[in-house]
Amino acid sequence: MSKQLEGKIAVITGATSGIGLAAAQAFVREGARVVITGRRQAELDAALAALGPNASGVRADSSRMEDLDALFQVVRERHGRIDVLFANAGGGSMLPLGEITEAHFDDIFGRNVKGVLFTVQKALPLLAKGASVILTGSTTSVEGTASFSVYSASKAAVRNFARSWILDLKDRGIRVNTIAPGATETPGLVELAGSDKAQQQGLLDYLASRVPLGRVGRPEEIANAAVFLASDASSFVNGIEMFVDGGQAQV
Repeated sequence: MSKQLEGKIAVITGATSGIGLAAAQAFVREGARVVITGRRQAELDAALAALGPNASGVRADSSRMEDLDALFQVVRERHGRIDVLFANAGGGSMLPLGEITEAHFDDIFGRNVKGVLFTVQKALPLLAKGASVILTGSTTSVEGTASFSVYSASKAAVRNFARSWILDLKDRGIRVNTIAPGATETPGLVELAGSDKAQQQGLLDYLASRVPLGRVGRPEEIANAAVFLASDASSFVNGIEMFVDGGQAQV
């Protein structure tokens, strides 16, 4: 049985844990050669050890222009092109209106908006005709969430990037789609509850209670959607926001 991503060159940012790492594992399993990034070298090294010989890595913070330049120089030298770009790096924290600081805003928009924008823009010279660009959104792009307004606004911006960029890139046949995960059990999610294990489990239980399927997602379930959007099976899928949320934002 042929592999869905056989021979493709994929770049995944923010792939040392959670959804990014699960996507890298799935892409490698489906035959891609993958370049991953992470902000911390130790975590990057551990991820590469788990991924095996068809993966390589570059330490990079996607909100720093010089790091992105270094990343794409490495990709150019090693592979010469990009068939799949998964701009997954991002994150955020919670603060209610009235307590939001400039640093809070700059951190979230730097990672989720600035980082995504310049990851894609700086990759343009390397993107092959017909390449697939995947952006990581969130159900928060369409839902209101207390104390999470800055993060939610940043993901709404990401969603509109996809809508607008498919028009900018139509002459190159490059597809741009957004994956919108619902609550997914990743390190980034559980850390929102702090370091206390009971509080972390309480957060997961609360989030599961809001999902029609009755549980939170697993990173590999989001990765499966990314494989579809990266593959030729989605060749006529363009500009969408694919909710992988157990129905959370659909009711």
